[in-house]
Formats: sequence, structure tokens, C-alpha cells
Amino acid sequence: MIALPLILSNGAYAVQQFVDRVYLAWYSPEAVAAATPAGILNFMIMSLFINTAAYVGTFIAQYYGAGRVDRVGPTVWQGVFISVASAILLLPLIPAAGPIFSLVGHAKVVVGYEITYFRILTAGSIFAILNAAFGAFYSGLGRTWPVLWVLLLSTGVNVVLDFLLIFGSVGFPRLGIEGAAIATVAASAVSTVVFAAAILLRRDRRTYRLNDWRIDWALMRRILRFGIPSGLQIMIDMTGFTTFILLVGRLGTASLAATNLALNINMLAFMPVIGLGIAVSVLVGQHIGDGNTRLAEYSTYSGVHLAFVYMVLIGAAYVLLPQLFLLPFMANADTVRFTDVAKQVRILLRFVAVYSLFDALNITFSSAIKGAGDTRFVVIMISMLSIGLLTVPTAIMLLVFGWGMYAAWTAATFYIISLGVVFFLRFRHGAWKKMRVIEPSPEPQVIEDGSV
Repeated sequence: MIALPLILSNGAYAVQQFVDRVYLAWYSPEAVAAATPAGILNFMIMSLFINTAAYVGTFIAQYYGAGRVDRVGPTVWQGVFISVASAILLLPLIPAAGPIFSLVGHAKVVVGYEITYFRILTAGSIFAILNAAFGAFYSGLGRTWPVLWVLLLSTGVNVVLDFLLIFGSVGFPRLGIEGAAIATVAASAVSTVVFAAAILLRRDRRTYRLNDWRIDWALMRRILRFGIPSGLQIMIDMTGFTTFILLVGRLGTASLAATNLALNINMLAFMPVIGLGIAVSVLVGQHIGDGNTRLAEYSTYSGVHLAFVYMVLIGAAYVLLPQLFLLPFMANADTVRFTDVAKQVRILLRFVAVYSLFDALNITFSSAIKGAGDTRFVVIMISMLSIGLLTVPTAIMLLVFGWGMYAAWTAATFYIISLGVVFFLRFRHGAWKKMRVIEPSPEPQVIEDGSV
């Protein structure tokens, strides 16, 4: 019941990104080739701040499980303060986009598109970070349906604006990849406004102390202590894949476009499972809060079973029906130029099908131990494996030995398999059962007349 709205929410986000790339593929191969490197680099950097702000959901889950609901409101607002500060820190990246993308060695027209896309997304980053903090309020309480409704609204806005602004329909200017970026930011801003209004106008805002807007430095420090490693985990993982994409891009526009499309199709697999992982993290947090580690463990394995079944089904579709996923991209694309890209994507989807099974273990078990507060182990392992199994091997295979794109994808597959195994073993070890992120409940004070 908790997971389904989150699965659908992340599925909606995957559809949003999928449609965005389909429209850009119709616009030009260079545009779709540029969107993923620029988008992933933007998300890679923002992920540190998004996931630090989103970690307030773990605090809320544990406070809720412990029956300390008066701490929920102050926790939400610390997430908002973190979001605003984060957006300010990201602003210097806007002028730095030119030098960054000029160094990666992509075709000149692709670099121009990458710079434009990255700058607009970075300028609107505050909305994405605030959405993470506001959404964590609902997910931490286990009330996840509002998150779905808001994201469905955002997806609808993005899809419509994409069509209007990329192609210049119904009197709108034809902006191409610039229009795609504007549509993404505008849709994110709509979500922020709706989330903020829904939270501020709640009837039970006094119960949760949602009107307590003060900075709580002790709580802020605890959130940053556990939240920053959580954010670093995603950032380092994304850094590895960003480096992977940039290296593959040096092989040519066709290889870059094929890799981008395969990874975007892969979002249909892993984004819903990320939603399931959030639900696992919430349940683990709530049960850690109320001291019931047995139910926390049971919830995790239930999540693993669901994730594995889903990944088996979609992995089989990647292998047996690759054309089904390519049809939207091919509908209005240049047939001659897209043929070679489509051929490569069919092969890459076989790699995706293999590593998706282990990605189910990676996402659910890492979410479970983070829900308890075991964020330091997660970031350490991600750092070691990302460098040792993904970025360095890919660079050596492509730049030293010249082995090509499929060798790079073999390294990526082995990296994800290793993550799944490592986090499964950490969960089985059980260290997470003794952890919690919230401070101990204050001891009841007995006054002189004997009352509490």
C-alpha cells in the first residue's frame, strides 16, 4: 500500500523522461545525444543536495514510528532550509557549463546543446530539491498517494510543454532542446507550488508542528550527518555513470545516442524499483522507530521479492521485444540516420536485462540499511566499486586498449552485479538493526508532588 503510489510516481517520472527523449529524437539525433550527458551531469551534481534534503523522510519515519509526531514539522522545515542553501551553492555551475562540456570531446553541435540544456536545468534546480523535501513529509508518514498525484500533474505539464516548446506548436516558439529544459523546470515548479500549498493548508498542521519554521541547529546537524552520505552515495554512483557516458561519447555520436537511449529505456526498469526502495526505507525507518526490527526485516524481503519479479518480467521484454521500446523513438526520426543507432540499442538492452536483476537487490537492500541510518557504509562501498569496477576499467578499455562500446557496457554490468551482492551481504550481517538516526526520547521528568 505504501509502495504502489511511489512505484507509479517513479514510473511516471520515467515516462516523463522517456517522452522527453522521444521528442528530442524526433527533433534531431544530436539533440537526443546531448540531452542525456547534460541531464545526467546536472542530476549527478544535484543528487547530493536532493538526496540530503530527501533524507528528512527517514527522520520523519523514525519519529512517526516512535510516536513523536511533534518532531515531524521541524524536520520538514530543516529540509526546506537545506534545499534553499543547496540551490544557491549550485548557481556558479551555470557559467561553468561552457568550459565543462568543451573538454569532453563530443561533436561541436552536441556540445552546444549540452551547454544550453545543463544551464537551464541548473538554474531551476531549487524546485527539484524542494520537491524532495516536501515529498519526504508524505513518504515518511507512509501517506504516499499525494506524492503520486503531484507527480502525475507535473508529468502532464512537462509532456504538454515539451511538445509545444520543442517543435513550436500552436504558436509557441520552436526551441528544440532549450524548450525541453524549460518544460522540465516549469513542471518541477508546478510540483513545488502544489506541495507547499498542500502542506501549509493541512488541518492537522498543529499536530505535526508544521507551523514551526525555526532553524533547529541540533536537528539540522543530525540530518546533515546522515543525509550527506546518502546524497553522496547517489552522487558518486551518478558520477561513475556520467563518466561512463562521456567516455562512450568519444566513440562517436551513434554510440553516444545508442547508450543514451538504452539508459533511458532502462529507466522504465529501475525508476519504479526506486519507488519500491523508498517504501522499504520508510517501513524500515518506522519499525526501527518503534523498536520492531523483525518487521523491518520482513518488509525488506517483501520488497525484494516484488522488485525481483518486476525486473525478471521487464528484463525478458528487453531481450524478446526490443523493437517495442524502440518504436516510439523511430516513429518520426530520420530512418537512415537512426538505423545504426537502433541496431546498437537492441544489443545494449541485453546488458540491461542481465544487470537489472542485480539492480533489484542493489536498490532494495541499500534502501533498507539507509532507512536504519547505515549511510556511511553505503557511500564507502559505492565509492570503492564505482572507481574500481566502472570508471577506471571503462577508461582503460576505451582509451588504452580501444575495445569499444560493448566492453564498456560489460564493465557497467559487472559493477551493478557487485553492488547487488555487497548490499545483500551487508543487510544479512545485521549491523543496521542497532542503528537509528533520531535522538533518544527525552526521559520523563518527575516533579516534587510525584506527577510526571
